[in-house]
Amino acid sequence: MTALPATSPEPRPLAVFDIDGVLADVRHRLHHLEARPQRWERFFQAAGRDPLLEEGARRLRDALADHDVLYLTGRPERTRHLTERWLARHDLPTGPLLMRSDDDVRPARYLKRSVLRRLSRTREVVSVLDDDPAVVAVLAADGWPVELATWLPHSSTLRSAQEDKGRT
Repeated sequence: MTALPATSPEPRPLAVFDIDGVLADVRHRLHHLEARPQRWERFFQAAGRDPLLEEGARRLRDALADHDVLYLTGRPERTRHLTERWLARHDLPTGPLLMRSDDDVRPARYLKRSVLRRLSRTREVVSVLDDDPAVVAVLAADGWPVELATWLPHSSTLRSAQEDKGRT
């Protein structure tokens, strides 16, 4: 996971957004994970063609009025430039962007819990929006203000990638 963003003298409350399934429609690339063997690099490289999920983008833009926004994604660090270009193409802020280190294969729920715990030492986290029910359950049990994004049905293929394989 990359370094946390620097804090400003009077930071606003922090709204944390996942990308895949919240802002980016990943359905067109899931076939790479359904293949045997799974084609992880093709799956990630196809992310640059993800359609924007308008509901997630609207919520992010609304949050910007009163919050600092940070992306917390299970995408690997090697996809940083592709992800930043995708965000810019959709007129979304390109960061701060916290990504999974390339060698981290923890399930998304544990990865994100760990990052939020570190973040909360220096920032007030007032909302987390994620599409993964397992992430939402763990964060809610810990008391985080988390909401499940429901505008894109969560696929079992993506669930397995996030929770069993620790890859996104």
